[in-house]
Amino acid sequence: MTREAPREDTAAPPPFPQRAKLVQVPIAEETGFHFFVDASSLNVDKEGIVRYVLVAQSPSGPQNVSFEGLRCAAAQHRLYATGQSDGTWMTSRAGWQPVRNARPWQIALYQEYFCPQKVPIRDAGEGVRALQAGGHPFSKGLAPLYGR
Repeated sequence: MTREAPREDTAAPPPFPQRAKLVQVPIAEETGFHFFVDASSLNVDKEGIVRYVLVAQSPSGPQNVSFEGLRCAAAQHRLYATGQSDGTWMTSRAGWQPVRNARPWQIALYQEYFCPQKVPIRDAGEGVRALQAGGHPFSKGLAPLYGR
């Protein structure tokens, strides 16, 4: 039996985030940045890839916007696109990378919110509830609270 190579993941960026749809992620970052996930962009596909738009707000005001993905079982992350100041996306050529090499906030999103114990959230609602609760209960080794 030959093993198929994984198909290339070419997800199109969602609409640019709107402030009203952002959910703050309580991630401690020594630089003072505040992190938000656009709840309307959060999704999980049938292969278990979690995709979301992340907004990183600096203490002085400017923000970085990125469209990212997580492969939970493989412990990988990917940058699909970065947001431009005019509200458009610039596609990234970056491929899948090990989560262990990711930025601290990406590791936190993987471990504590979207891929607890390397298992993807079931749907966007579960991810939003994890964000609102300050973490997924599975990330703390607790019994499922979200009807998994």
